[in-house]
Amino acid sequence: MTDLPSRVDITEEGPREGFQIEPGPIPTADKIALIDALSATGAKRIQVASFVNPKIVPGWADAEAVVAGFTPRAGVEYTALWFNAAGLGRVQGFAERLAVQGSITVTGSEAFTKKNLNRSHAEQLEAQRKHVGTHQAAGVPMNRVSLQAAFGCNYSGAVPATQAMAALHDAMRLAAETGCSIEKISLADSMGWANPALVERLVSAVREAYPAQKISLHLHDTRGLGIACAAAGLRLGVSMFDAAVAGLGGCPFAGHPGAPGNIATEELVFLCEEMGVATGIDLDAMIEAAKLAERIVGHRLPSNLLRSGGLAAFRRAA
Repeated sequence: MTDLPSRVDITEEGPREGFQIEPGPIPTADKIALIDALSATGAKRIQVASFVNPKIVPGWADAEAVVAGFTPRAGVEYTALWFNAAGLGRVQGFAERLAVQGSITVTGSEAFTKKNLNRSHAEQLEAQRKHVGTHQAAGVPMNRVSLQAAFGCNYSGAVPATQAMAALHDAMRLAAETGCSIEKISLADSMGWANPALVERLVSAVREAYPAQKISLHLHDTRGLGIACAAAGLRLGVSMFDAAVAGLGGCPFAGHPGAPGNIATEELVFLCEEMGVATGIDLDAMIEAAKLAERIVGHRLPSNLLRSGGLAAFRRAA
């Protein structure tokens, strides 16, 4: 099936995703510099920080300072990540700088839920019910469902589409029961188990069950298939993706230290452009931001395009 979108929306998650896992410490000023560089690339949505327990994620102990320090750019939406009422309270202190929207989160693997959150699937659903109530009481819209470990899990193995869909159905029922209007369903390959065939299978199942909701793909490049999975998503008409500049980041609870994180934003932009799909992002500017990210962390990052560049110069010279 080929149904390419004319344009895709990319959420840049490099700052949040990357700096949560780097051993660091990464100076606050460097985090701000990367956010400001990304703001100038044409990216329309950037996740800039995690408001989480600094004892668990010390890389984001300076979340307030970073959010207070970057320079907002007109037309760019800035977001953050949080998991509980304490995090929500911290985020709401920056409501004039951040778009504050909540999500219902479940996983396709109960083993990952236990490892990540120390809860069973049933306990996670009950926790999410309370989570929804907290956000609704604060006037924060809950318009997204996120399915983690949607394709597989390092702790329990492959996640069949039927199993992933069962978890998603539970989340959507919870949304309906609590009056949430879900606009987007995010499918996350948290530990790099996806391949193009699995992406086609699950995206098709989600689209058949929930045709009114947009689908977003959050793909990790753990085993080198991230960009191939993105191409599969594009051919299915998926028009929303998460990515991380230079391939920054990774999941700290995946049990796979050192594995690459999200697909690199510049590689996703390049893929889209080569397939005739608009992104609104300046590829050269994103590559320069990727180089900055690599200088900040002080070690080689996974992106191939960071070193090879795009094809525009070669085409001009040909």
